[in-house]
Amino acid sequence: MKQDLKQTWDLEQIFQGGSSSTLFQSFIKEGEAKIVAFSEKVNYFNEGKQLAAFKAVINALKESGIFLGEISSFISCLSAQDVTDKHVKELIAKKNRLSAAFKNEMNYFSFSLTKIPDQEWAEWLADSYLVDVHFVLAEYRQEAKEKLSEAEESIITDLSIDGYHGWGEMYDTIVAGMEIEWEGELQSVGQIANQLNNPDRTLRKRAFEKYDQAWQKHADLFADTLNHLAGFRLQMYKHRNWQSVLKEPLTYNRMSERTLASMWQTIIKNKSAFHDYFDRKAKLLGIAKLSWYDLDAPIFQDTKVIGYQQAAENIVEQFGKISPKMADYAVKAFENNWIEAEDRSGKRPGGFCTSFPKSKQTRIFMTYSGSASNVATLAHELGHGYHQYVLDDLDPLNQNYAMNVAETASTLAELIVADSAVKQAKSLEEQISLVEDKIQRSVAFFMNIHARFLFETRFYELRKVGYVSAGQLNQLMEEAQREAYDDQLDQYDPSFWASKLHFYITDVPFYNFPYTFGYLFSLGIYAFAKKEPAQFESFYDCLLRDTGKMTVEDLAQKHLSVDLSTESFWQGAIDLCTEDINLFLTLTKSQ
Repeated sequence: MKQDLKQTWDLEQIFQGGSSSTLFQSFIKEGEAKIVAFSEKVNYFNEGKQLAAFKAVINALKESGIFLGEISSFISCLSAQDVTDKHVKELIAKKNRLSAAFKNEMNYFSFSLTKIPDQEWAEWLADSYLVDVHFVLAEYRQEAKEKLSEAEESIITDLSIDGYHGWGEMYDTIVAGMEIEWEGELQSVGQIANQLNNPDRTLRKRAFEKYDQAWQKHADLFADTLNHLAGFRLQMYKHRNWQSVLKEPLTYNRMSERTLASMWQTIIKNKSAFHDYFDRKAKLLGIAKLSWYDLDAPIFQDTKVIGYQQAAENIVEQFGKISPKMADYAVKAFENNWIEAEDRSGKRPGGFCTSFPKSKQTRIFMTYSGSASNVATLAHELGHGYHQYVLDDLDPLNQNYAMNVAETASTLAELIVADSAVKQAKSLEEQISLVEDKIQRSVAFFMNIHARFLFETRFYELRKVGYVSAGQLNQLMEEAQREAYDDQLDQYDPSFWASKLHFYITDVPFYNFPYTFGYLFSLGIYAFAKKEPAQFESFYDCLLRDTGKMTVEDLAQKHLSVDLSTESFWQGAIDLCTEDINLFLTLTKSQ
């Protein structure tokens, strides 16, 4: 790999000129034309319901989706790299109008599928041109059957632009204006969040207090936003006669409620294993009990900063041990400047990976400050990128994989890097730190994510009754955290509901449990990698290529021969996590 890697991404490869790009404006117009063409094909198909016209619709659908995906990804990158960019707001508005137009046509098309007799529909799906995408097409038809009428769904989509999605954008606007004074300069909330793994507890606590104050300052605005988002969803569910608030996220994730319940039940049964870990970490930090801002803190004061170049080289090396193809993708991402990692103000908090379906490229966003946690995030997002890389040559309809399997690919990449780092540790202190970093991820997925799930579930029930105030949201959040963490902490983060972007994303609610699913499912895949290293690359690529065209239960059965609705699979995965805890307790016994 070349030296002196850049920590800023290159968006000029996609469209020159950034948010003022004339090329991008032309591309948007071309995208509009593709959606119009899709609409015309749908109308023609509806006149006669002929197979040839149906195939033409599918082609137009694919082309429209590719253009819309490219547009959405470019705008996401622009808005993340500079939250003060005023031109981006106009682009977001254009994108939302395009998305709504496309969604309306998709509704129209999907409803037309419900009018095709079952026998004829089965014959169509068996056609050689359509057989490979039959799962996705069957999804369209089934989901249309469970919605309101075509006209009513169209109204919902149109109203959501300035209603539902408008509230999501309001959250981004508020966050964009937030700055926190730190060490004599103004920093973004993302930069301050990185201070929560500072080895100095005094600084951690001060950063946590400033961070909390910043979110509480705007708590009423965030409460309004969250209430209106949930209110929109609940009214939509009510009119569709959907009884459970989990129906939409479970359908989106192609996952059964039984599988979700089995996963959480198994986790709850195993939480006591973490009690000794919390006690030992508190002892090592010289405190009686951990607080929220101690969870990600390093145990040793002289924790070294890991350079970006070093992190990149290590990730590529570890990927290469189990999948040369995965390593090749990482090299391409680093050397072609597909990653925005610079630690600077003006960026949005968090991290993501987005794909450009027409350009066949990906972009990764994060803020890198040299911690082991940052290395994990970098590996995590590269895992997402590799997932898309493997799917690039598939039919576009089979590339729409759900969030839970997306998080499987990313957390597996984390596991690969973290596990190898522990084995290569050059001292006892380094080994302890790296094992503890792995355990921190288990805590995040089993407890932090569980707290989010509990909070969101209970919030929706309260929202059915009426408006939920900022004070009530604080209380709900702390109660959920106490339960999820088995009341093992001295202090919690009641404003977490305001600071966590995932609660405000309008694409799908309950942006939480897919992370835990992905983590545990990836452990099962990683177990195969360690058992059959020579066969792993082929096995893994085949599994990833199926993620867009089957339920997660079928995916697990086909590739791992396991039943996700039973607790045995989840227990086996959790056992691997408790092994880390046991190792940590052994290594720190004399510390």
